Amino acid sequence: MGDRRTVDASPGQTGPARRSTGAPETSGPSETALPPETSVSPEPAPTPRRRRRPGLSIQSRLLVILLVTTLLSALVVGVIGWISGRDSLRAAAYSELTTIRELRSDDLTRTLGEFVAGVRVASANASAELASVEFNAAFAALDEQPVSAEDDARLIDWYETSFLPKLAEHSDDVFDARSLLPPGNAGRHLQLAYTVPTDPYEDQDAASAVEDAGDGTAWSAVHARFHDYFTRLVDNFGYVDVLLVDDRGNVVYTADKGIDLGADLLRGPYERTALADAYREAMASGSASTVATTDFEPYVPSLEEPTAWAVAPVGDAGDLTGALAVQVPISTIDAVLTGGGGWKEQGLGETGEVYLVGADGLMRSNSRPLIEDPSGYADRVVAHGTPRSVADEVVARGSTVLLQPASSPAVDAARGGGTGVMVSREYIGAESLTAFAPFETGGLDWVVVARMDTAEAFAPVDAFTRTLVLATLGIMLLASLAALVIAQAFTRPIRKLGDAVGQVAAGDLDVRVATPRRDEFGDLGTAFNDMAKSLRVKQDLIDEQKAEYDRLLLTLMPASVAKRYRKGEDGIAEEHQDVSVVYADLLGFDEFADALGGQESVMQLGQLVKSFDDAAERIGVEKVRPLREGYLASSGLMVPRIDNVRRAVDFALELRDVVERFNAQHDSRLAMRIGVATGTVTAGVVGRTSLAFDLWGEAVNLAHLVRTVTGDAGIFVSEGVRDGVGEAIAFEEVGSVEAKDGRQTVWKVV
Repeated sequence: MGDRRTVDASPGQTGPARRSTGAPETSGPSETALPPETSVSPEPAPTPRRRRRPGLSIQSRLLVILLVTTLLSALVVGVIGWISGRDSLRAAAYSELTTIRELRSDDLTRTLGEFVAGVRVASANASAELASVEFNAAFAALDEQPVSAEDDARLIDWYETSFLPKLAEHSDDVFDARSLLPPGNAGRHLQLAYTVPTDPYEDQDAASAVEDAGDGTAWSAVHARFHDYFTRLVDNFGYVDVLLVDDRGNVVYTADKGIDLGADLLRGPYERTALADAYREAMASGSASTVATTDFEPYVPSLEEPTAWAVAPVGDAGDLTGALAVQVPISTIDAVLTGGGGWKEQGLGETGEVYLVGADGLMRSNSRPLIEDPSGYADRVVAHGTPRSVADEVVARGSTVLLQPASSPAVDAARGGGTGVMVSREYIGAESLTAFAPFETGGLDWVVVARMDTAEAFAPVDAFTRTLVLATLGIMLLASLAALVIAQAFTRPIRKLGDAVGQVAAGDLDVRVATPRRDEFGDLGTAFNDMAKSLRVKQDLIDEQKAEYDRLLLTLMPASVAKRYRKGEDGIAEEHQDVSVVYADLLGFDEFADALGGQESVMQLGQLVKSFDDAAERIGVEKVRPLREGYLASSGLMVPRIDNVRRAVDFALELRDVVERFNAQHDSRLAMRIGVATGTVTAGVVGRTSLAFDLWGEAVNLAHLVRTVTGDAGIFVSEGVRDGVGEAIAFEEVGSVEAKDGRQTVWKVV
């Protein structure tokens, strides 16, 4: 059956070790012996009436005792319940807000990671590499052509009459047109040919639509060839702008044709910008896979709008021709943090929001109160200390990014590296429950804060208090009436005990009888309560054992298989389509273990397996079992997944990273040889006394074969896996294997 892998377990045991056991037999309440019937003796004949002693009767004393005891107990229980419930509801509010913050933080980390990966792929594209080379050459040639004084004057006039007035509407700074001009001839030629005629600050679509200015230059010819590629990047991936920068810092191409076309990032007004810093970092790395990212900052060519960049080198590691710079849209971050405006649906209620704060104390995302109530926003933040001019500018721009101060005790704690929950006054002025944490993905020194007005966050506490007070008063009233009834019915305890026995017989094991008397009736009531309590404990144990048994079955096999197993079927097997299998060998562990000794080597292997298990749970693949020196997992078996192939490859990459971290920590030379295949598998249960869950079939065999094609360490995938992943991961062809469907090409993750 090829390389068949078996998971052995028994109820109450998890892990790779196999242990045989019989299925536990349980019995419900109907199988428990009932207590013997109790006979009731006839009432004794009336005794001669004794003379009443002065004072309260026994019935009156019992009534007083029951009333005092019941009322005090209800009051004490109510107070204790209120304290416990209040603390529990507060803890639930803390936990819910913390969870929302973590989810938003994780979503943003993933989104930014995907954005960076997209920039890396775009910079490595052959079109980008060829465009960089040809734009560089055309730009250099154009730089040799002088600009006439008349053209210079025309360019300056456009800056002074068109661009600078628009810039003044967004900035309080005063700019000189000559200081913003491109330093070289090429930049001025390009702005005269592309920026001035179409004016992208008036009609961006019209400016971007021009493919050839008709000036007859080599640069325009290159532009006509590659402009469509870069504009499609902008349109398809939602970028704000795309720039090509040569290896000397010159911006040789922009998709938007703003005033940064032809700018020099290493000299002049742009040399101290975040874009210039990211360009220097990317080029200094010498690696084509580097992506340098920046925080938001005002950017003059974008009319001082907050702008962030992702910059990746273009070319080979030994011959970088320049860099690709992509302007990050703020909407990407806002869409993650606002959940597309679905605050209520995501647990943030009427007042909650999640936002980012930078190291300068200014927000890096938009504010929910501004989005929902722009007319009242300014008054709220001004009342909390925001300058009126800042608040008015926030409302005018419709954005709080790089404008709204958001310092608070929670933000200060997070900037100091703290993570937690507190009640504080936030930028909006209202007292808020805040969950805060640092956000340092991609070198960004940000803070993520989830907040909700305390009035809304703790509304369940107030509602609970009102309900508990009313309930306690009701209980106390009912208890008083019950005490009166009990005192009057003191002569009827046997009948009540009989009723209680009937309730137990009907299945209500929580019934108890009051035992206020220390006589035969009290002893009988105590014995009954002990019996009912014992029955409840036994029933609870039976229910817990059954629940644990069912839970263990579902961890070992799909629900459909578990259902058939519980029905008593033998030799259960189910075929599953479109399942990805990861077959991983751990190389070099024997040599590593020989140097450690038995106990230490077992501990180190356990550490590795635990890391593998954690990665499987995090990525969403199913662990089948650890092998002798490796690991076997599947994706799409227990839970059908559309992206099971990608998850399997991500898990293989994570296994490799786990081993690399292990090597760095222990100075070892372990390696992973991993095979990943997708296709049909068969999963089933063999036997009933000793439970064995097996996984075998086409995908398992193919995963085992592809990993051995070269004998070297690495991640080897079948054709189906490579096709399913697409261009998101780089592969190289390393050989072929004879599979069930014929020979298949084997690919290795580069």
